[in-house]
Amino acid sequence: MKPLSGIRIIEFDGLGPVTFAGMMLADLGADVIRLTRAASAGAAVFDQVGGEVLHRGRAGVPVDLKAAADRSRVLDLAGSADAVIEGFRPGVLERLGLGPDALQARNPRLVIGRVTGWGQSGPLASDVGHDINYLALSGALHALGEGNRPPRPPLNMLGDYGGGAMVVVIGVLAALMEARTTGRGRVVDAAMTDGAALLTSLFHAFRPLGLWNDTPGTNLLDGGAPFYRCYTCRDGKFVAVGALEPRFYAALLNGLSIDMGDAPQFPMAEWPALHSRFEAIFATRDRDDWASHFSGTEACVTPVLDMVEAPLHPHNVARGTFLSGPPVQPSPAPRFTEAAFTPAPATIQTLDAAMSVWAASGSTTSEGAT
Repeated sequence: MKPLSGIRIIEFDGLGPVTFAGMMLADLGADVIRLTRAASAGAAVFDQVGGEVLHRGRAGVPVDLKAAADRSRVLDLAGSADAVIEGFRPGVLERLGLGPDALQARNPRLVIGRVTGWGQSGPLASDVGHDINYLALSGALHALGEGNRPPRPPLNMLGDYGGGAMVVVIGVLAALMEARTTGRGRVVDAAMTDGAALLTSLFHAFRPLGLWNDTPGTNLLDGGAPFYRCYTCRDGKFVAVGALEPRFYAALLNGLSIDMGDAPQFPMAEWPALHSRFEAIFATRDRDDWASHFSGTEACVTPVLDMVEAPLHPHNVARGTFLSGPPVQPSPAPRFTEAAFTPAPATIQTLDAAMSVWAASGSTTSEGAT
């Protein structure tokens, strides 16, 4: 048994946050039915390049949402579901007759997780965009710059996954808990712009304290601090240094053969010179030599591994952080006591099969409802 065993979720297939959210919920044990658009060329390409990982634990169930018969069957399926997750632009499901009003009329306990870039309301709600655009408006992307150079997009992890998928998963789980006691579902409006902004909370707290300014690459956690950044080694590879606390900073200096009195951690005005000094020292050895040199110390120095190396690191091997595949892929997270971590195989392949299986066993959300 996994934590979400018995929870039934309908996922309207799409790229980005909904796919990642569906994977997480399935990893946690939910019975997720992924409704696919059979004629979607984009989805077909995505199935080829990433579906084997991000679609794990749930097979694609083809459905034609333009056909009245299929829309009716989706409504019937929603009657036995606990939650729906979708990432359509605002108004699309409503025009199909599958919006929250229609779905919750069929099942008042249904939780509906809606993840979009701009949210369900606001002047940009109907505009197109991508992860980079949502980050730009949230303030997060600007903080990822360096000097006067343009910010680099942080892959799609900060907007799609951190600010979108994980926020909607939290919202859906919270609403499911409420539905078990109230008998009423919620609509969860998860905007990636909102979620990305939420992730910048610490830095908004720093600002009035004088610990954060708007010049990227000059602050404590954005590479401005010489004791919290990456350095190039002799072999062209990198190490990550995270010696924030004074004790850890002392261990770093000891490992670099630098006297503490000759390299105070503050003031910030001394950071550029100290950075140049550290940079020259780290360039004298190979990455793995430095990793071995600092192993077992409190200097917080680790090798920067690529995605081929990371699954082979002894710590990741010991924890099973990656599944061996093929293809190699990250394991489900987080961990739970006595719960299996291997993704379950998908068993439902058609809409008719889904309706039959769910109808036979009834809805689970009603348990405990008043």
